[in-house]
Amino acid sequence: MKNVERSVLVTGGAGFIGSHLVEKLIFSGYSVINLDLLTYAGNIDNLVSVSGNDKFKMVRGDIGDYSLMLNLLVEHQPKTIFNLAAESHVDRSIDDGAAFIHTNITAVYTLLNATLTYWRHLSEVEKGSFRFIHMSTDETFGSIAEGQFTEDSAYAPNSPYAASKAAGDHLTRAFRITYGLPTLIARASNTYGARQFPEKLIPHTIISALSSLPLPVYGEGKNVRDWLYVADLVRGLIKVVEEGKKGESYNFSGGQTSTNIDTVKFICARLDDRVPRGSKYEDSISFVEDRPGHDLRYAMSSEKVDRLFGWKPEVSFHEGLNLTVDWYLENRTWWETILERGYTAGRVGLGAGLAK
Repeated sequence: MKNVERSVLVTGGAGFIGSHLVEKLIFSGYSVINLDLLTYAGNIDNLVSVSGNDKFKMVRGDIGDYSLMLNLLVEHQPKTIFNLAAESHVDRSIDDGAAFIHTNITAVYTLLNATLTYWRHLSEVEKGSFRFIHMSTDETFGSIAEGQFTEDSAYAPNSPYAASKAAGDHLTRAFRITYGLPTLIARASNTYGARQFPEKLIPHTIISALSSLPLPVYGEGKNVRDWLYVADLVRGLIKVVEEGKKGESYNFSGGQTSTNIDTVKFICARLDDRVPRGSKYEDSISFVEDRPGHDLRYAMSSEKVDRLFGWKPEVSFHEGLNLTVDWYLENRTWWETILERGYTAGRVGLGAGLAK
């Protein structure tokens, strides 16, 4: 943790996207302080690859703890803060939104306040190079019938989760406008890959199939999602760390849409090839009652990050799905340990209907 010039504080770095970002930062030569509360979706095992690295420090705590955050900032003097700490599952927010209000709004406000206090005591040169990056989602824009959202699209969140993330975005922007804090926002479309928590559609389908459970799909399965492989996303997030400009927002999209039912069927076909059984996995698909306020279609444009950073996704959706299925096949201990901890998935548990 000696290289302050290449020091990044990551919050929520024991989660799915966060752990991949921490790995990429470490292997790119950055020093990383990771702050994570290690709630149900945070998993210290996600960071095994960097746990012994002298450029990595793990701290357990809440971004809503002002004193903790300010002390961490003063001690480690990061040049960048990357906030990925969030409650992120729509179903859970429908059942009980309290945790989403705390983490995605109230705690973000506290983190911004601690950051502002720290930033105000930096030298003018240090202030100019400092960045606070807030991770958001395409869901803040709501559903779009055709075309693509851009960074300038209006917010129209349709779930308590999306509304809480939109509020966090607004606070992040307001601290820049009101106080001058150099903030940025990065958004991603539906991200998937290794180590994603089992409540999300893709890992939920894989694990349910391997557990000989039903494969439920909400409604008629026609909801369209734009999928982005996690390795492609973190490549883009490193670009934001290195080249992002204060006040800007950046959308990262896979540009590869699929209906939920087609995604589930493709996973089934891959499992038929890898671990065939007496009947096809697709035979276990069942359609269940749709969830309230279910967005029909997400789609964002990544033209801006292509133009500014030369970023484009490199992994096709089907290639990424194959890689993801294979990872869950090869890492049963990882997800079996999660199931043994008694994981539940908000409105429904494993083997019931889930979709992001």
